[in-house]
Amino acid sequence: MEAAGAGVAPIRAQYLTSKDQFHAYLKAERESRNQENNQDDVGEEDPSSNDQTEPPAKQMKLDGGDQVRKQGSQEEVVKEEEKKPQERKRARGQNKSRPCMKPNHYEKDRLCQSVIQECAEKCYFGSQCRFLHDVGEYMAAKPSDLGDSCVLFKTFGKCIYGVTCRFARAHLGEDYRNIINEDLVKQWEGKPLVRNSLSKELQQRLRKKKVCFDKSSEYLRHLGKPSSTGNAGNKAAGNSMGEKGINCTASKGNAEGVDVLPPGEEAPECLAVSEKGEPPESMVLQSSCLADASKDSTLKTIGPVTDEDVIKLRLCEKKRLAIQGKLYLAPLTTCGNLPFRRICKRFGADVTCGEMAVCTNLLQGQSSEWALLKRHYTEDLFGVQLEGAFPDTMTRCAELLNQTIEMDFVDINVGCPIDLVYKKGGGCALMNRSNKFEQIVRGMNSLHGRSREQRYTKVADWEYIAECAKLASPMPLFGNGDILSYEDANRAMQTGVSGIMIARGALIKPWIFTEVKEQRHWDISSNERFDILKDFTNYGLEHWGSDTQGVEKTRKFMLEWLSFLCRYIPAGLLEYLPQKINERPPYYMGRDYLETLMASQNVDDWIKISEMLLGPVPTNFTFLPKHKANSYR
Repeated sequence: MEAAGAGVAPIRAQYLTSKDQFHAYLKAERESRNQENNQDDVGEEDPSSNDQTEPPAKQMKLDGGDQVRKQGSQEEVVKEEEKKPQERKRARGQNKSRPCMKPNHYEKDRLCQSVIQECAEKCYFGSQCRFLHDVGEYMAAKPSDLGDSCVLFKTFGKCIYGVTCRFARAHLGEDYRNIINEDLVKQWEGKPLVRNSLSKELQQRLRKKKVCFDKSSEYLRHLGKPSSTGNAGNKAAGNSMGEKGINCTASKGNAEGVDVLPPGEEAPECLAVSEKGEPPESMVLQSSCLADASKDSTLKTIGPVTDEDVIKLRLCEKKRLAIQGKLYLAPLTTCGNLPFRRICKRFGADVTCGEMAVCTNLLQGQSSEWALLKRHYTEDLFGVQLEGAFPDTMTRCAELLNQTIEMDFVDINVGCPIDLVYKKGGGCALMNRSNKFEQIVRGMNSLHGRSREQRYTKVADWEYIAECAKLASPMPLFGNGDILSYEDANRAMQTGVSGIMIARGALIKPWIFTEVKEQRHWDISSNERFDILKDFTNYGLEHWGSDTQGVEKTRKFMLEWLSFLCRYIPAGLLEYLPQKINERPPYYMGRDYLETLMASQNVDDWIKISEMLLGPVPTNFTFLPKHKANSYR
């Protein structure tokens, strides 16, 4: 039994236990439930699951070379080499050498998309297509379905994954034909659920460098000119753009993307950012590029004609972002995905922000980076977070996003301590490069309440944040750090900040937004917490897909989240409230089996929870969390 000490959360004595007793209890309960066949596992009908007591990841480790088969001793040597850097870097907060399961590991033979959409005759590759076209052959090798209800078919009336859906029996008819509920489909017709997708057209233009940025170029040319105030070294920033001296007229975009020039036109398309940020409906189209903006020309206009391109708006005339006193879900890499943000939004988060996106990758048109910008229709106040180290790329990226996606604000990352970001001069390194930071955002005077050296091992310096709030006034400044209860949130607001941003606290208990708004501690039950995971599962299947790849991607992000959820201690078990974010949870027995299982910090138990929702894991499945947090060291 572990006694409470410094840095250990105070749990009532009757719930405390030892590590051996904790895991022995979970193992005994698991074996008992397997024998009685009382598990609610959605994948228990799968004959390929082999009814293993331990998850495949742990079983593979126990069996050693028998599981590795052909690779045998060679893979064992690789594993031994991987263990050393992981143990050495564990205190640094990241597992950089963790195994990665690629999509082709899940399915050996994948079905062609043309067959999935029931239009095999339109396959672009014809006889040279490397994917299967025989539905019967695919169905013979396809793993068993995970359940009788498909969330996509049930919600929207149609599952776009057809026969590849792991819940396909809910919507398959004769000859594996996809059933469609026309009434539900009509209800959602014309209502985009997720916005800010990257179109193929824009991606090609970005890759071919066929997009020019007038506003950015103008600012960077001004940045490169010597001035009386002294901007030494700024010339390089302006010249690094490789200016082509192209003068193109502004062409405002619509909700789907940006306007393009007619085919055969040699000049690159231009993206213009209006000073006022007018909605897409008030757009002005111009037929050709002009050398002189004041020259008379024939304009085709839609909506009111404005003079914002001639007369600059005053600062007081610009639209202000109304986020004073609101609860802001911080941008979170990996775990701050769209399904998780939907969970937090449901519990009362006012402001949400996408995961950190690297501006250079966005400018190159990388699909994986643009996926971080997607916005669900329920996110009414949404921003994107950009990471960059130089004015040219950051300015161009801001202009691009302002024209092509729907967002309310841009969050500039000046606090990320990760080595990959820091060594490039981004993240918290910008705090030491004030000249560059001023060039990126003029007039911005926020700093960060936790230094890179602290990472997450020490508490945030709220006295320092309070000083910054006074200096920044009247500019709104949000504070964040170590908020896990409504008491923490109240103390944070007393420092004079405009609002609070919650990061790790939301990962540990997403219902913290409800607690803050209702000013209470919520002794949430294990069944209620499991229902939250069910909702995340459904949201994940909607977002990433209900086929095998989508299921495993949902599982991956659920496991990442469970590495934080396990740190929550139920309010009814604590000796006194509230729980502190940097207090380590000791081993304890919950009030039921599920509550105890959710308290486990063993990755195999996290996998077990995922199997209760998404069925058995694939063969040779392995998982190691991205963030090996060192908060308790």
